Amino acid sequence: MKAQKQKMSIIKKMLIAVVAGFAVGILCLFIKGQINADVWDVVDAIFFQDITATKSIEGIGIFYIIGQLFMHGLQMMIVPLVLCSLSLALCSLADPKKLGKIAGKTFICYICFYVVAAALAGAAAYFVKSMGWFDVNLPAKEAQELVTMDGYNPLVTVVNAVPSNIVSSLSSNSTILSVVVVAIVLGLCMTALGEKAQPLKRVIEVLNDIVQMALNFIINKVAPIAIFCMIARAFAVYGTEYISPTLVWIATTIIVSLLLVVTIYPIGVFITTGLNPITFLKKTAKIGMFAAATNSSAATLPLNTKTCTEELGCSKEISSFVLPTGMTINMNGTTAMHMIAITFIGTAAGINITPATLALTAFLSICTAIGTPAVPVAGTTMVYVVMMGLGFNTELCLIGYSLVLAMNYLPGMAVITLNVVGDAATNVIVNAKEKRLNKEVYDKK
Repeated sequence: MKAQKQKMSIIKKMLIAVVAGFAVGILCLFIKGQINADVWDVVDAIFFQDITATKSIEGIGIFYIIGQLFMHGLQMMIVPLVLCSLSLALCSLADPKKLGKIAGKTFICYICFYVVAAALAGAAAYFVKSMGWFDVNLPAKEAQELVTMDGYNPLVTVVNAVPSNIVSSLSSNSTILSVVVVAIVLGLCMTALGEKAQPLKRVIEVLNDIVQMALNFIINKVAPIAIFCMIARAFAVYGTEYISPTLVWIATTIIVSLLLVVTIYPIGVFITTGLNPITFLKKTAKIGMFAAATNSSAATLPLNTKTCTEELGCSKEISSFVLPTGMTINMNGTTAMHMIAITFIGTAAGINITPATLALTAFLSICTAIGTPAVPVAGTTMVYVVMMGLGFNTELCLIGYSLVLAMNYLPGMAVITLNVVGDAATNVIVNAKEKRLNKEVYDKK
């Protein structure tokens, strides 16, 4: 019997789509400069034209249609994705059987690392933006539709976060903050009701499975083709302006993530426990490297557990709760990546990213990251949710997002390292606070 042909991974598909998109896009630029303008207009009408900008059937816009169908498919999943994943995450976290001092300390520790990572990544992104490294110089005629965020009292955001009508808040992708609030209330209320809420919880779990299956299809089957079309079209229409900012985004995400790994966790362990931070860094290095190599927090869990219990002196009982919980809700690397990606996408699209914008980005990102589902490139998919929450829905924003989604493999290796080492740091802190940490094992070389 012939061995079954091994399926190509989504990462390889994405890389092929990126390379092919760049090649076709640059080839189109070359052809555009060599052929007659009338001939190019025909090519543009067939493949690249924005059909929504025409008053009649003046073109086909094949690449534009494929890209838009992909984006609309993602948009269709946003509200049910946030509602189901976040409410179930909170419901699981607040399970009465797991409640107590350990759960409280675990959750507080993860949230603190979220906030610190978001603040530092936001500051780094703002610095890069201020240096002009995310700027894209587009022709004036191609940059007409920009998102503007008018000045307003930030407290208005707090008022608007609580919807006056649940149905209306769930009917628009521009009210993601309200969806987050509804999901939080739903998750906590289901927990309080206990067994009475089990039928509703099962319905939401099934809906969540359906959403994840749909996202799996969109990302695995549609995304590579759509990314090829969007990148090729971006080069054909806008030129090579996006290459440099995209490379800056990749470098910034990797550097910031690795710097956060070697700073906030050792410092956090030292401040809260007084333990040697260098020892922690040395013993968790292999966890980060294994996570980067496998690109999977689930695959890293056994090694993380073994390292925490045998080398860092953590108890098996506490580790059995803290580490799996962290694998589910601790995505502060994802939040750090979101801060940089949103700054890149917005700036490249001509939007003025302000500290207030970054603060709202951090809140939306933390809420969505906590409920990030286990789907391929899930963290990068959730960038789109944050974009919609901020109102970044222009074509230029979508081009930036397609590049982030396509070029996420290398940054993702650094991001997942930040996630799993954070799980270990929280485990050490919680064990120390509960006086269950064996300091002799921790200090042993």
